Amino acid sequence: MFDTMTITKAVGGLCGALLIYLLGNWVGESLYSTGGGHGEEHAAAYVIDTGSEGAAEPEEEVDFATLMAEADAGAGERVFGKCRACHKLDGSDATGPHLNGVVGREIGAVGGFGYSGALDQVGDVWSPENLFAFLESPRNTAPGTTMSFAGLNKPADRVNLIAYLQGTN
Repeated sequence: MFDTMTITKAVGGLCGALLIYLLGNWVGESLYSTGGGHGEEHAAAYVIDTGSEGAAEPEEEVDFATLMAEADAGAGERVFGKCRACHKLDGSDATGPHLNGVVGREIGAVGGFGYSGALDQVGDVWSPENLFAFLESPRNTAPGTTMSFAGLNKPADRVNLIAYLQGTN
């Protein structure tokens, strides 16, 4: 079945396929190359204009009191949808402790819930300011916390959520 002629044909077919592949690669490189050998200046094939020349301007810092004055509890209820997977507002604990009455409550004060101990870095009480900082990035505010939530980037979302939680007291 396998004689030397069959093996020779198989090896010849593989070598021929490799040669065709290498020639195709060479032709493709020569057709679509924009230059750019070693040590030369590289030319870009195309440039996408994003409309901004330099770095983005930093966002203007808004006073926390101004943000809280403009907070919308109705919008905060929609933001609470992100928290609902782990927290409840009916007084019962889930994966996380219940959040009714959280604004103004001592940190780690829900009886029977096993806190990680990392929340001591936040402060003594869940004041609106402490909640604002914690909700931006729980892992950065309290390194070692077991809360896996990434945080809320938008300051408006954070103050709206705080306003909603204040209404649940």
